[in-house]
Amino acid sequence: MTNRITVAENAGFCFGCRRAADLAEKALRDGCRLYTLGQLVHNDIYLEHLRSLGMREITAEEIPAVEALAAGGEEATVLIRAHGELEQRLKALRDAAARCPTLHLLDGTCPYVGKLRGIAASACGEGKVLLLIGQADHPEVKGVLSCCTGEVHVLPDAAALGTFLASPEGRAMVGKTVSMAVQTTHNVQDWKKSWEILKKDYTNAIIFDTICSVTENRQAEAARLAGSSDVVLVIGSRSSSNTVKLSELCRAICPRTYLIERPEDVSAVTVHGTDHVSITAGASTPSSLIQEVKEAMSEQMENFEELLEQSFKTLNSGDIVEGVITSVSGNEVHLDLGAKATGVIVRDKLTDDPQAKLTDLFKVGDVIKAKVIKVSDIDGIATLDKTRADSESNWIKIVDAEASGEILSGKVTEITKGGVIVSIDSVKVFVPASHTGIPKDGDMNVLLGTEQKVKIFEIKKDRKRAYGSIRLVRQEERRAKEAAFWDTVEEGKFFEGPVKSLTPYGAFVDLGGVDGMVHVSELSWRRIHNPAEVVKVGDVLRVFVKSFDREKGRISLGYKTPDSDPWYVFNQKYSVGDVATVKIVSLTDFGAFAEVVPGADGLIHISQIADHKIAKPSEILSVGQEVDAKIVAVDDEKHKISLSIRALIEEVAKEAAAEAAEAEAPATFSTDDPAALASFEGEQQ
Repeated sequence: MTNRITVAENAGFCFGCRRAADLAEKALRDGCRLYTLGQLVHNDIYLEHLRSLGMREITAEEIPAVEALAAGGEEATVLIRAHGELEQRLKALRDAAARCPTLHLLDGTCPYVGKLRGIAASACGEGKVLLLIGQADHPEVKGVLSCCTGEVHVLPDAAALGTFLASPEGRAMVGKTVSMAVQTTHNVQDWKKSWEILKKDYTNAIIFDTICSVTENRQAEAARLAGSSDVVLVIGSRSSSNTVKLSELCRAICPRTYLIERPEDVSAVTVHGTDHVSITAGASTPSSLIQEVKEAMSEQMENFEELLEQSFKTLNSGDIVEGVITSVSGNEVHLDLGAKATGVIVRDKLTDDPQAKLTDLFKVGDVIKAKVIKVSDIDGIATLDKTRADSESNWIKIVDAEASGEILSGKVTEITKGGVIVSIDSVKVFVPASHTGIPKDGDMNVLLGTEQKVKIFEIKKDRKRAYGSIRLVRQEERRAKEAAFWDTVEEGKFFEGPVKSLTPYGAFVDLGGVDGMVHVSELSWRRIHNPAEVVKVGDVLRVFVKSFDREKGRISLGYKTPDSDPWYVFNQKYSVGDVATVKIVSLTDFGAFAEVVPGADGLIHISQIADHKIAKPSEILSVGQEVDAKIVAVDDEKHKISLSIRALIEEVAKEAAAEAAEAEAPATFSTDDPAALASFEGEQQ
């Protein structure tokens, strides 16, 4: 045996992640109530450790709640993760910390990311274009973009850059100052290709090499180890961009590359007697986890002889076996079972989803379990069934879920007369019609093909049948939402929600699991007889809590606010003497009522409709007609507006008369100007 394990020197926490982690651990040791915006680092095991010490992850929507907590006298600390944060969100947090002495802000942004943000801010603007190579949906890239003002294009890789430069939009950059930077954890080789591609078309482009040097060293060392190893273990989270890129880089060189998230994942790695195993890790992986994986791998190698003996046992129908995928096609997968026979699994024995692509689901080097259906020693083929192995092994999970109350997820694969079938990890769970959440006599076909959460409420072990409920899950989720709502609701708090139903006395609005009512008198400043005059089902309203009774489950909502009062709007827009375009809304014997602003009407008295006597307003005006009128009087106490069309007519007449009088007046000349006087007298003769 010549088994050996090599651990990369550049493995684990980078400087930025280590710095953010140190800030978090110190704050927790000091007893701080610590919050992080999103995940501090992309490593679930390390995050679980921090959560056990009291750290809590929040979303941007929860920031006001943390600020309110601090404003109430509680000390609260918000830590910005290594990836950085949106610039406007950082500003809001800084302003909040300045307002509230008990709210503290720790900036754990990686210095390399901070440098990239500064470069991006200066490299865009008028006459400039910034090309950023990276993943547009990555938190680091989103934060960098928030610092930019001007033309910026985010491109995932060198190939996308080449396509962009050949497009009309790319060619339109001619004459502008072109700069290019890169996400700090991007693949080094792809970044170098991007550099070469840009320089061909834009020789004067400014290129900022913003890849973290630790990332570059890590990738270079990983590539070197992969070239000399039989097996490579890459430790880190599948949600970590740099870990996934590291894994892809190694797999391109060493097909037997495994992405390991936890020490127990090592059990899925197959080793042989002469294997050289190398271990590297993403930037979000603590050194303690690397050590645990190394110890687990060492133990696995020590047990190799026993595993080897077991792997070469004769294959028998009904056995559950484990193998390494050696090839994947559109219709079947081949496995190395460590035996004389090669394992073969056809499409319908691999997945329950007929639309799935096998090449998307399985990769060479993956380890899977399957049930032996038939063995042909002559052909050297063992026919296997993965779905049956999954079903048998996952049946235990279903049984445990019934006991623990755990909520499971699966896809609705079949509609039956009495309900639906949900496939959960290849185990068929029956959901009776009354538990689907579909109303009686409703169409259950709307569930077909959808992912649903299911609660197991009955197990029949003798028949190996499981019964689940979609309705119970929704009920529990609704109760949880209701409890969360009642724990945070307070008078004056604003909500946005859709109108769920209308009654003659008001509108019911969904506040997020709990309904509140806006009384008909609160829907409009003007008098209305039915809510339908103002809103309809589905409209989204911004409402505020006037009062609530948790025991009775009642919430009274307000919709009208002072700044929407028509009289307030009128006074902000108009004054006595102003001219307004008004709309005639009704006619009476003594005049016409006209809408000045929605909800505020004025009276045009019959004597103010025309500049001559009329018998009734309808001789001049009609409902719906728009006319200009002068505001001649306002009674703020009684909310009355007096309007006049006649005043405008008379003003026009006066102006016309003045112009005519001026035109008809004789010319006059000063006697001090003899020449002008002589000319005038000549004209008169």
